[in-house]
Amino acid sequence: MRAFLISICDVAVWPIAAFELAIMLLALKGSERGKKPLHLFTALVAFGLFYDALIIALGWLLDDGARFFLSRLRFVFHGALTPLLFPICAYALDFNRKWKTVVWIVTGVLIALGVAGGFAIRLSLNIFPIDIIRYISDEDTPGWANAVSSILSFGTVVPLIVAGVIVWIRQKTPALFLAGFLMFAFSALGPATGNTDLIFFISMFGEVCMALFFLLYAKQKEN
Repeated sequence: MRAFLISICDVAVWPIAAFELAIMLLALKGSERGKKPLHLFTALVAFGLFYDALIIALGWLLDDGARFFLSRLRFVFHGALTPLLFPICAYALDFNRKWKTVVWIVTGVLIALGVAGGFAIRLSLNIFPIDIIRYISDEDTPGWANAVSSILSFGTVVPLIVAGVIVWIRQKTPALFLAGFLMFAFSALGPATGNTDLIFFISMFGEVCMALFFLLYAKQKEN
């Protein structure tokens, strides 16, 4: 399985990026200029995932200066857009205005920390077999920036799964739960199988699933 994943990695990132772009455009179109927030949040999250996949796909085609700059933006966008999973949960659970305000305050703080962490992360060049060249977080990255990155990666998915279970019970749809659960499952698959160097690739399939089920849930909730 490992040899197979390595052999398809450089090819597979292109359709992954294309699929995330399609989800972004469909969600943006369905948002009706921001009148449907779940569609809009889905479009923004899908944009971040699309950008991440695209820069990884383009890595070997770029000169090092462009690769470094665009990779820096990858981390900044991750920090800015991942906290939107909290408002998605709040709107899915039909929080009242007071609790939505609380969620937005927490989200704003996390976005500020995420953007700051995206700029603070030290980047080092990583060359993966089969034409995958990308910048990753270096071991010299400040501890607080690593902590923020971990919170955004795992501290958002667990609440999403919990919210998904509640939505499944109340609204009789598993879409939100599947968005969180599949993202978590694919992220854990790399370490669980001993392929820690393939986490970035395996988790991309979870990201596609998350964006897709966000869109499906938004259509169910807001149409």
